[in-house]
Amino acid sequence: MADLLDFVSLSLLPPWCWRVAADWLRRGDPSSTVARRLVTHARDDSDQPVDVRLLAAAAIDRAAAASITAVAWSDAAYPVALTTMADPPPVLWTRGQTDALRGPAVAIVGSRAASPYGLAVAEQLAGDLAARGLVIVSGLARGVDSAAHRGALGAGGVTVAVLGSGVDVIYPAEHAALAKSIDATGAVISELVPGTGPQQWFFPLRNRIISGLSRAVVVIEAGDKSGSLITARCALDQGRDVLAVPGNVLSGRNRGAHALLRDGAKIVESADDILEELGMHGGAGGEQPGTMRGAVAQIGDPLLDCLTPGEASDLDEMSERSGLNTARLLPRLFELELQGRVRRVGGGRFMRI
Repeated sequence: MADLLDFVSLSLLPPWCWRVAADWLRRGDPSSTVARRLVTHARDDSDQPVDVRLLAAAAIDRAAAASITAVAWSDAAYPVALTTMADPPPVLWTRGQTDALRGPAVAIVGSRAASPYGLAVAEQLAGDLAARGLVIVSGLARGVDSAAHRGALGAGGVTVAVLGSGVDVIYPAEHAALAKSIDATGAVISELVPGTGPQQWFFPLRNRIISGLSRAVVVIEAGDKSGSLITARCALDQGRDVLAVPGNVLSGRNRGAHALLRDGAKIVESADDILEELGMHGGAGGEQPGTMRGAVAQIGDPLLDCLTPGEASDLDEMSERSGLNTARLLPRLFELELQGRVRRVGGGRFMRI
């Protein structure tokens, strides 16, 4: 409980503190020391409440009363993909199934005022990818986001919705039933404490989590000022793949997506284009396309040899020893975890069993 209280306290500080906190935590500083140092420093801000720990304790109580799970940075259930970000959220507040946060995932984002064509493409792509074992990540917004969530659910797959509000404050309100459907097999998550209402500046922040959770971001019908382009920029900064669906050049809905294509984003016409970009191939009589087993078969196995039983290693150490970059390392770790050969011990660290 004390550890969780420290991380929730950190999450209540201004976002600029999170990058500093992540650097110190990766260095091995105790969470209590990090929280104490940053909370004291942030008190210089007149808008920052003096006793952050009291607010943190109240947030934890609200979450418990609403059956909301708090997954701290140190928790083994915390998505390892987010630990590679410069400013990972100290805590993820989660409705639904925390297992849904275990990769592999693809984000599908796009226009809130999407055309019937854009909605149909989002739903079809999400359904096809979800049916092949990928988690679909989006933002529960109107338009492309909600179509992607529904496509994944319709295929019997798993989807994760990342909110720009507390997970108990669904925005837009008409998506409350969709959020409840997601809870059954997937997850609704936020870095914001329960009870937090939507604010305009929360949404660009949450976009980095959408991309951070995902191995690739697919953009559908993004205008030249679309928030989806923020997600795409976050993805590029985080070393994720960016792909885009071409569309009608006359409507103006696709200028942002077409700009991504001109800058080198891969064209997406079907789910197979996404799987190919991720190296997740499959063939007749072979592994099912899009499954982790099919992806891992191509990656090889240099990883177990560089892990010592009983000794936890972080991603940087494993990457240096194995020669695998993060994009190749994470899928391999997920597969080894499913096989029971490694386990995560929190803070983006893994241990060989």
